[in-house]
Amino acid sequence: MGQTAKVLQLFRTLHRTRQQVFKNDKQALEAARVKINEEFKKHKSEASPEKIEEMMKIGSDVELLLRTCVIQGVHTDHNTLKLVPRKDLLTENVPFCDAPTQKQ
Repeated sequence: MGQTAKVLQLFRTLHRTRQQVFKNDKQALEAARVKINEEFKKHKSEASPEKIEEMMKIGSDVELLLRTCVIQGVHTDHNTLKLVPRKDLLTENVPFCDAPTQKQ
């Protein structure tokens, strides 16, 4: 796969991740869309393969962080925030142990 195709694939992946992570949050969806498009347009004329590879690494890291670390919150009343984790975030959770065992 050529470098241009990889860049376009990352662009699409970032937008798909944005849609999943910020689902039902119009303001966050729009802000993320603008930021993704802005960053890709800003570096559109970059010709150095090394620099492009470096920026793609940053984009991939951002996508991973969005997908694995961002949880939506919804204000339910004045001082309450309800967390709305995506199902894919909950699959790898390890149960908390109230009574840790001592190492022998």
